Amino acid sequence: QASDPSHGTHVAGIIGADANNEVGTKGICPTSQLMIIRVVPGGDERDKDVAMGYRYASKMGAKVVNCSFGKLYSPYKEMVDDAVRFADQNGVLIIHAAGNDAANNDKIVHYPDKTYANAQGQANNWITVGSSTKYNTKYLLSSFSNYGEVEVDLFAPGSDILSTYPTSELEENSGTSMAAPVVSGVAALVWSYYPELSAEQLKEILLLSVIDYSNTKVIRPNEEGKKRKKKMKDLCATGGVINALTAMKLAEEYVNR
Repeated sequence: QASDPSHGTHVAGIIGADANNEVGTKGICPTSQLMIIRVVPGGDERDKDVAMGYRYASKMGAKVVNCSFGKLYSPYKEMVDDAVRFADQNGVLIIHAAGNDAANNDKIVHYPDKTYANAQGQANNWITVGSSTKYNTKYLLSSFSNYGEVEVDLFAPGSDILSTYPTSELEENSGTSMAAPVVSGVAALVWSYYPELSAEQLKEILLLSVIDYSNTKVIRPNEEGKKRKKKMKDLCATGGVINALTAMKLAEEYVNR
């Protein structure tokens, strides 16, 4: 975001902060090369800027596109869809934050999304990420996180995440904006060791490697504070939370088949 670089700096640190400087935080894949593209000049991002961001990243060789942004209105969705198709065709994995409205994405669309306008299909290489906490209890999910049995693929840590800030500081932030780069970092980590994997294979590995909480009842995110319990399998497609170690082991199996 052009008006305030702190959000993007925090997101970038989650993925690629230096692991050897003993400052206090380590990126999930510190050897990753980060391509910083601003698509949010202030307020909600414009569809044209999102579309151009996708296209630029794809043309310049990005393998994973982290999208820690979103909105409820997309007046030029077809333009964004065309850019997503371009990324998809070029083997780019798009990882998108589910949103912070404690809303059901199966009922309320959080743009940009993987489904193309006018029933024209879906992006293949797309993962939508909700936010989880550090608690392995009924409070597993962040109270603000969007969810969706169909539209949200998995959850990842997004509450009280320590990462980089401008002027060499460290701060804690919470949001699906923090959860998405956790998954992007794991994707980059796996791909750095196993570059022969396709985007489709990497997506499959990430989804299959989650810690499975499918039948665990957790408190469903709700802005009104109502503590209704739902099984995890009703809140995201995999019913699970990202797991880097399992993803690496599964990738090893894939390449040695």
